[in-house]
Amino acid sequence: MKKQLLLFAFSALALTSCKDDNIEAYELEMMSGDWKVSKIEIISGKDNKTVLETETPSDCQAKDILHFRSDYYTSYTYYSAIGLECQMSGKTEGKFTYTEESKLMSIKNDNDTERWYRVEVLTSHDLKLAHLFGAFDQNGDGTDDLTYVTYKR
Repeated sequence: MKKQLLLFAFSALALTSCKDDNIEAYELEMMSGDWKVSKIEIISGKDNKTVLETETPSDCQAKDILHFRSDYYTSYTYYSAIGLECQMSGKTEGKFTYTEESKLMSIKNDNDTERWYRVEVLTSHDLKLAHLFGAFDQNGDGTDDLTYVTYKR
């Protein structure tokens, strides 16, 4: 009986210790790939609901690509208008961290400061990030407002 109880306890421990790793690996795999900005919103910091401003990307900004890999590499390729055409104007590369439990992500691009985000939505087609840096009071109510960026595949 003691052997069965010990076997059960070790099995339960093994299953629970792998559970979070499997979920985080699954979410990293879902995050991996190319994402394009579909919407930028400024939300009131007072109630975290009222939309103060919504912006959809312009022609060239719509071509910008946020890329993640499951080995924690990230890059951001951005475009700008040169004449009548959109051309790649730069690319930043770096590393990111992600914690499935807290939904917090940090991105540290080469030669830049670390920036923190909260993953609000993550599906195979949608990614919504709340910027946890650079907050400002857009509507003058004395409370910093939040920037949310929605990406699509």
